[in-house]
Amino acid sequence: MTDMPDDPHDASSPATDPARSIHPVHALPVDEPAPAVAEDDDGPVELEDPFAGGEDAKPVSVAGADDDGPVGEKQWYILKVQSNREDSIRETLQRRISMQGLDKWFGEVIVPKEQVTEFKSGKKRVVWRKLYPGYILVNMILNDDTWYLVRETGGIGDFTGSAGRPAPMLPQDVAKLLHKAEAKPDEAPRLKINFKKGDRVKITEGTFENFEGEVEAIDEANGRVTVMLSIFGRSTPVDIEYWQIESV
Repeated sequence: MTDMPDDPHDASSPATDPARSIHPVHALPVDEPAPAVAEDDDGPVELEDPFAGGEDAKPVSVAGADDDGPVGEKQWYILKVQSNREDSIRETLQRRISMQGLDKWFGEVIVPKEQVTEFKSGKKRVVWRKLYPGYILVNMILNDDTWYLVRETGGIGDFTGSAGRPAPMLPQDVAKLLHKAEAKPDEAPRLKINFKKGDRVKITEGTFENFEGEVEAIDEANGRVTVMLSIFGRSTPVDIEYWQIESV
């Protein structure tokens, strides 16, 4: 029996029809639509939020802002200091205030003085005399820093006040002190006469040298003292230069 050739149309045939070959299909890229461009309508442009912040944000400094400025008004205080060192202590305190950068909390620091005329060895001279030896005045705002700076300055004892608390001066007292301490070029300096009415004195120079008597009146403007002397048994007033007498 002769074998018949395979039927080309037989579905079971291993031969493959080129026309029926299957190839993988790759998806074609899809172009994304271009963003729409808005037409120029001359309308307002929207900016980024200026308050949105960001990692690079920095604090904004306001010109003229001073959060650390003094609080309250300066007041006058009296400081107890070592006698005969008032001027040097004042200079030391002012220097420490400047070094610590606390100038804005302090005003004036003064040693209350007045101008007087005195005679020494027969010579007239104008000098400054301390009104309150052992004290100085400071105009300041009191807080922990200023209190500590003052108390730690050499030669200063303490603030005046009751119960250990610094007490500011009354305005009327400050006005009197500053008026006295104020230099007045148009006014004659007041004479320094250490005598008062009723004092027993002795004349040291002049016609009535070694006479003793009692002070009757004092002329500070001219520097003369009226002394009641006993002359020929009678009480007689005699005007003497104040530097020509001494206390008995």
